[in-house]
Amino acid sequence: MPSHSSFTSAFTRRGLIVAGAAAAVAAPWRVWAQARCQLGGRTLAVGAPNGLAIGWQSYPRTLALAPGEVVLTLDDGPLPGQTDRVLDALRLYGAPATFFLIGRNAAANPHLVRRMAAERHTVAHHTMTHPWTLRQRSFEAGVRDIEDGIRAVQAAQGVTGSAVATPFFRYPGFADTERLNDWLAAKGMVTFGSDLWGSDWTPMSPERQLSLLMGRLKRAGRGIILLHDVVGQTASMFPAFLQALCAGGYRVVGLTPGPSAPQTIEAGAGWRSHTERIIAGRG
Repeated sequence: MPSHSSFTSAFTRRGLIVAGAAAAVAAPWRVWAQARCQLGGRTLAVGAPNGLAIGWQSYPRTLALAPGEVVLTLDDGPLPGQTDRVLDALRLYGAPATFFLIGRNAAANPHLVRRMAAERHTVAHHTMTHPWTLRQRSFEAGVRDIEDGIRAVQAAQGVTGSAVATPFFRYPGFADTERLNDWLAAKGMVTFGSDLWGSDWTPMSPERQLSLLMGRLKRAGRGIILLHDVVGQTASMFPAFLQALCAGGYRVVGLTPGPSAPQTIEAGAGWRSHTERIIAGRG
C-alpha cells in the first residue's frame, strides 16, 4: 500500500482505479501456460455473530489458513473488460474469489455481478461510492453509503429481500472507524482487511507486479491477498499469477457466509496496523 497521497491519487471520484490501466489495456500481457492445474481448495464458512475483523495488515488476527492456502479478494469492480479477463482466468483455473464491489459499479454492470455469482464466486461489499475516506464523513453518512452499496449490489445480483445475503465488507482504503466497526459488528458483518497485496495502485508492468506479489506470498506462505480487478495491469497479469500459484503448490480457499466465527490466528506481541500507519501519513 502506498503513501496516503499516492493511494488517494489512484482513485477517481467514480471509484475506479485507473492509474496505469490504459497502457496495460493497449498492450495486454497474456501468458496462458501449457501446464495448468485446478486451484480450487476447500470452502471456508465465515460468520460473525458478534462481529469479526480480519487481515493482519489492519487487524491483529486473520483466518487460520494452512500453509500454502490463499484467499483471493478483488476490490472496486465490476468493470467491463478488466473484470471479464479476471473471471476468464479464474474459470480456467477453477479458482474461487471474493469480489468486494462498489455499489454504483455493480448497478452499472449487473451482468458481471450475476456472472460472478453464477460461477460460484463470493459477492461482497465495498460501499456505494468508495469515498476517501469514511473517516471524513459523519457516522450517518457512512452507514448510508454502506447500506446503499449493499442494496445496489444485491439488486444487481438479483437477490431479493432486505437481509444481507453475504455479510462481508471491506472499508475503502481500510479506513475504519470505531463507531462504524461497532455498527457492522451489531449487524453480524465480517470486516475484511488483507494479509498481503500486489500494490496494483502503483503503475508497473504485469511482469513486475507478478514478481512483487509472488515474492511477498513466498515470504508469507499463506494469506488473504488483495488485488483490484478494475486495474488493467492486474487483469493482464492474472493468468500468469494463477499459473504461478499452480507451480508453487498453492490452493485457493473459497469463502461463504456461515453461522459462526471461523478459527483465526492471533498476531503476536508487537503487532501494529500497517494500514493505520499509512492512513496517518507515516507509511
